[in-house]
Amino acid sequence: MRRLRSNCRKRRRRGKRRRRSRSFRRKSRLRRAAARRTAAWRTAAMLSMTGFGKGEAEFDGIRVTAEISSVNRKQFELRVSAPSEFSEFEPLARRLVAEEVSRGSIQLKIGSSASAATAGNVVDAGFLAALIEAACRARREAGLDHAVQVEQLMMIPGVVAAARPDAQSPGMAAAYEQALRAALDGYREMREHEGAALKNDLESRERLLESLLAEIEPLAAEMNAGIKARLLARLEEEKIPVPGDDERLLKEVLFYADKADVTEEITRLHSHFGQFRRFLAESKPVGRSLDFLMQEMFREITTLGNKAGVPAVSPLVVAFKSELEKLREQIQNVE
Repeated sequence: MRRLRSNCRKRRRRGKRRRRSRSFRRKSRLRRAAARRTAAWRTAAMLSMTGFGKGEAEFDGIRVTAEISSVNRKQFELRVSAPSEFSEFEPLARRLVAEEVSRGSIQLKIGSSASAATAGNVVDAGFLAALIEAACRARREAGLDHAVQVEQLMMIPGVVAAARPDAQSPGMAAAYEQALRAALDGYREMREHEGAALKNDLESRERLLESLLAEIEPLAAEMNAGIKARLLARLEEEKIPVPGDDERLLKEVLFYADKADVTEEITRLHSHFGQFRRFLAESKPVGRSLDFLMQEMFREITTLGNKAGVPAVSPLVVAFKSELEKLREQIQNVE
């Protein structure tokens, strides 16, 4: 008897060691996968806020599917649609998606179905037995024989149903996570592909803005001298004498000329261009930063246009604003 108890204890210990070993290996795989995703995120290129991914996994004859899609949004918003059996996995889904996405409107759909191998049909034996008993009783009362067509009764809704996943099973939880991670991998791949195209477009539009500013600069350099000459000419038209030694009047003329100076705006725009290029080289999400930078550039070019007194500058300012608006619209797609 003691030997039997000893053998039982040994088997239990071996079983516990095997379970701990399987659990350890599974956790190690998950940690390595998380580390790979973190490393990929740190070295990632620009990401688009729009994308789609699909993944699936199977356990015990049940196929779990996950689909994730997203569209533009300034904040992070996640909507999860899943069978009630998987409700306890929603915190896991939200954590994994939040690790992958910083902003956007995301829709996650989780589904389950029986695999072809099992067909997944489950007969509610208690319900079927109750139907058979009720049918037999009705036939007796009607004076008919007791023969009941069971196949007909099985066609009643609720007798035969698809297999429901056992969410309490560790294997089902692993399948859920595997399907979701596969969907996230495909989702990220699509976002990276669109992000690369976005980055090329943003770079080309930024170069166009720099070329427009380069055309404005030489015209702006002539503004101060032109303003001073126009002020003096206006005084002469009004037959107001302008003595060459009137220091006070000359100071006023220089004051108005300085107010129309756009050197500060041009310098800030060049600084914003440099910051724009640095943002494009970042590995972290920069959509919000780029959006704010666009607002600053709009402010500077608007001030420059208001100050400019040279007719040739106005068309360039209009073209600059038009291209800047196109650039801002594209940035709305960047995470």
